[in-house]
Amino acid sequence: MTGLTVILLLVVLATAVATGARRWSLPAPSLLVIAGLVVGLMPWVPEVRLPPHVISVLVLPPLLYAAAGEMSVRDLRSVWRPVTGLVFGLVLASAVVVGYVARAITPLTTATALILGAVLASTDPVAVTALGRRLSLPPRVQAMVQAESLFNDATSLVLYKVAVATAVSGSAITVSGTVEQFLILAGGGALIGAAVAAVVTLIRRRTEDPVLETVIALVTPYASYVIAEDLHASGVTAVIVSGVVLGSTGHKVSNAPVRLQIHAVYDTVTFLLESAVFALIGLELPSAVRHLTHDEHGWPLWVPVIAFTVLAIRLLWIFPLSALIQYRQKEGDSRLSWRVPAVLSWAGTRGVMPLAAALSIPLVTHTGAPLPHRALILTLTTGTIALTVVFQGFTLAPVVRRSGIALEPEHTAREEARTRRHIAHTALEELKQLGDLDELAELGAAAETALKQARRHLEARIHQAEDAHYSDPDARPADAYREIRRTLIGIEAAELQRLYEANMISNATRRRIQRELDLEEASLRARD
Repeated sequence: MTGLTVILLLVVLATAVATGARRWSLPAPSLLVIAGLVVGLMPWVPEVRLPPHVISVLVLPPLLYAAAGEMSVRDLRSVWRPVTGLVFGLVLASAVVVGYVARAITPLTTATALILGAVLASTDPVAVTALGRRLSLPPRVQAMVQAESLFNDATSLVLYKVAVATAVSGSAITVSGTVEQFLILAGGGALIGAAVAAVVTLIRRRTEDPVLETVIALVTPYASYVIAEDLHASGVTAVIVSGVVLGSTGHKVSNAPVRLQIHAVYDTVTFLLESAVFALIGLELPSAVRHLTHDEHGWPLWVPVIAFTVLAIRLLWIFPLSALIQYRQKEGDSRLSWRVPAVLSWAGTRGVMPLAAALSIPLVTHTGAPLPHRALILTLTTGTIALTVVFQGFTLAPVVRRSGIALEPEHTAREEARTRRHIAHTALEELKQLGDLDELAELGAAAETALKQARRHLEARIHQAEDAHYSDPDARPADAYREIRRTLIGIEAAELQRLYEANMISNATRRRIQRELDLEEASLRARD
């Protein structure tokens, strides 16, 4: 059996496992890692060795872009203070502590132990987003989890490159050199990502071709990553920034059918890539173990210790930081909540990003000699990823339920119903004024009938938000009705955006209702 056959079969298996996980409401990443481990341990399965840049160049950009597109600029502004403490302080502390522990219990040298610490220092946006989709976290908590996982990569990437340079060339670490690298990587990546987003916005404003816009959306993350990497900046940061910017402005630069098609394509791509990459994490562990030397066979004991260290330093950092923030907000109130920091701590799984970094570790030093303990670093990284994804993935939902901060389905349903009722009332008020406009004269005799039909439709939408028993108007819309209804959909969409910008509804509610409006508008366009 060839490696290509194994990969194809793995994709089929991963798709089946992920589909079953959705059906049974189980954490798909955790099941996929287990499936990959099972396949990798089978004696008849050949060794699958991934080229260093397969994950980082081919798989990572679209997954990061999709995850960043779910994060809004408004939510980022509301959580930037605690996220900053996690992005810089926690990443640095994790890298140092994990490196120290690895140096103490494994044969790793100081330089290679620091590489391991830098690789495992950041949480993974792909794993966090995949696990977070199953949970009904409050908007602020969800924003903190996603924002931290998206933006801590720049910090860990700087530490990783400094550690690799030290291990390969034997150069010394300097504070000034580290700060300079961070500014180049993170700052340069952010500027390039914003520039790519601006160019893409200009292009998408000038086209309404669904195929062309879909191709542009698929190419955007790769363009951001490649351009940034070629300019020696952070491709990861560039992809994330472009994804956040375009995700927040996508409703302004394309019409409903295009948005629906892009979302459908990205949902498919994300599902396939996530399914395959988490299965590959499990498949990579047995492959990495086969390349260990005699003095590195203690990895089954070292992996749990390192995984526990990763979780412990996160707990020891987040709880005091959360207590300090709560203390300041409550002006000295001693009754501090453990619920949010517990969920934030437990949501810090590792995943695709650490694997991509570990696979990119150079094979040799500057002298041409093999880099010592590279296989052990990859084994410890993959093992830690697998352990955190499986253990924290299966236990995160119980932790969220035990904390009591999860939103009840009734809460989300009430917010959505309240929003639908509000925007329908706004459109109905506009419709009452629309009947007196001169521009309706060009619609002919059908205008009055169409206005009545549109009014009945809006009243039915209001009734739907108040009562689950609802039936659509059974009359087929005429040309005049479709024209009026499209105008009213624009009014509803504008009011929906106003509610969101006024912080009156969550981003999740806005996205769901905007999708409903897009579906209706696309249906009207299809009948023209």
